[in-house]
Amino acid sequence: MRLKVISIIPVALLLLLIQPLLAWPQRTRPTKPLRGVTGTAQSILWRDPTDIKTRDLFYGPGSKDRQPQGPLIFIKEDLGGTNPKFSAEDARGVRWKVKLGIEAQSETAATRLVWAVGYFTDEDYYLPQVKVEKLPRLRRGQKFVSVDGIVRGARLERDEKGDKKIGEWDWFDNPFADTRELNGLRTLMALINNWDPKKVNNSIRARQGADQAYYVGDLGSSFGRTGGMFSRTRNDPDGYARSPFIRRIKGDKVDFVFKTRPEFFLLLYPPYYFGRVRLEKVARNIRRSDARWIGELLKQLSPDQIADAFRAAGYTPEQVSAYTRKVSERIGELTKL
Repeated sequence: MRLKVISIIPVALLLLLIQPLLAWPQRTRPTKPLRGVTGTAQSILWRDPTDIKTRDLFYGPGSKDRQPQGPLIFIKEDLGGTNPKFSAEDARGVRWKVKLGIEAQSETAATRLVWAVGYFTDEDYYLPQVKVEKLPRLRRGQKFVSVDGIVRGARLERDEKGDKKIGEWDWFDNPFADTRELNGLRTLMALINNWDPKKVNNSIRARQGADQAYYVGDLGSSFGRTGGMFSRTRNDPDGYARSPFIRRIKGDKVDFVFKTRPEFFLLLYPPYYFGRVRLEKVARNIRRSDARWIGELLKQLSPDQIADAFRAAGYTPEQVSAYTRKVSERIGELTKL
């Protein structure tokens, strides 16, 4: 009788083979050289928000007067990324980047909390529904469109004329490395559970009066649950409420629970998997004093202000309350570090 020989690769050997991939860089689409970053224009990551207690988190970095005015007129569909998107123009001739789907609410709320404590963000608004004229059948996101051209659950990002992306910046190689302000932003990513902080989302643009504002865009992968093989979620009030925050405290440093990797990609595509493992360092080894600093800034927000960030994103009263409680609880944990 012939015996079948089964080859079994020891786990130790497998780890040895994939060890070089641990330092594999996160793949992003190529960008042009950063124009002017080393020139006379000032690079800014954070500005002192002296008015935190009175900031309007319902409108965020925008205002009531700057919000979109319907109806919209469709311009073109954007097939980039993973979420349905298209561009449109409103009744005043302002252009907007419209995103549909699960990230529309979470991104709107996240921009307001990040902006509230001095960081730059996109100017976003959430509309439960909006009329879009000349709207063709979308290749993605048609399920959010009714027969009469009403689009449901839309995040509108203001698209200023002449607004060009100067470049991208890396969490681990930038002009602000090891500063209190960068560590505060890293802490914020953990607080909102933004498990998709890849480089391509880190933009350098002219924003809110700064020629070269360094900021994190595309914050939609937030306010859900991180960790596990298939358990990363976004826009998930229950998952966010149950998720832990502080992983461990070691001396003067703190690590936050921030699992950005999808486990099954270890077998499907190791380079992607280990690129995501590297991103988990965004929320690790942060000085406790810096995390506490951002907590003290956030502590100046009233519960009503925090709730306004989620009301602006169209959440139900029950969901607004759940998110407000959890965010307030996490702020309290930061201030005790």
